[in-house]
Formats: sequence, C-alpha cells, structure tokens
Amino acid sequence: MNIFRLTGDLSHLAAIVILLLKIWKTRSCAGISGKSQLLFALVFTTRYLDLFTSFISLYNTSMKLIYIACSYATVYLIYMKFKATYDGNHDTFRVEFLVVPVGGLSFLVNHDFSPLEILWTFSIYL
Repeated sequence: MNIFRLTGDLSHLAAIVILLLKIWKTRSCAGISGKSQLLFALVFTTRYLDLFTSFISLYNTSMKLIYIACSYATVYLIYMKFKATYDGNHDTFRVEFLVVPVGGLSFLVNHDFSPLEILWTFSIYL
C-alpha cells in the first residue's frame, strides 16, 4: 500500500465526514452548494462503475463504496432531510453548461470506446 495514496484517501474521507457531521449537528445545510454535491455524486458513481467488473482489493472496493455512499448521503441531507435550510436561490451554477460539454468530450476523447471507459473519462473530465 502506497502511504501517499492512503494519506490522500483518508484525508479526503475525513473532509467528507466533517461535512456530513457539520450538516447533521447543525441540522442545516446553509452555505453548502447542493449542485456541487450532486456533481460529486455523479463523479463518484461514473468513476467507480468498475466495481461491477473487476476486483482489485478489499481496501479499494471499500473506499469506493464509502465515497459513493457518503456523497449520496450528503445529497440526501441537502435535498430531503434538511431541504428547508437549503437556499437554492444562491446556488445558481448552471450545471448543464458543464455536464453537457464534458459528456460530449468524453465521447470524443477517451482511451477505449466502451461504456465503462466513456463514463470513467466523463468522471475525470468533470
């Protein structure tokens, strides 16, 4: 196991857990961009679809599942549980201006023209 990868994974996980704890303890998602969290969930989902096709290690599989679960938990807390505290008027980023061009680019510029590779490329570009 590469110590730098482990440190990076654990610090990324710590940041996600801190965000979840902040939302849960304050019972508010004020100041958090729901659209950014949706994009994170989209990135993790499209990047880690190889969970269904290949097994690398228990650590790798566990971290991928944890990242996906935490990103969807954050989205759930923002858009369902504490939606009264979410201010969509200030979350004005036009997601379609990013997702549509990135989707087109991932079809044009990828390593191998297969569905999993295109989705993985999409997640990298996004």
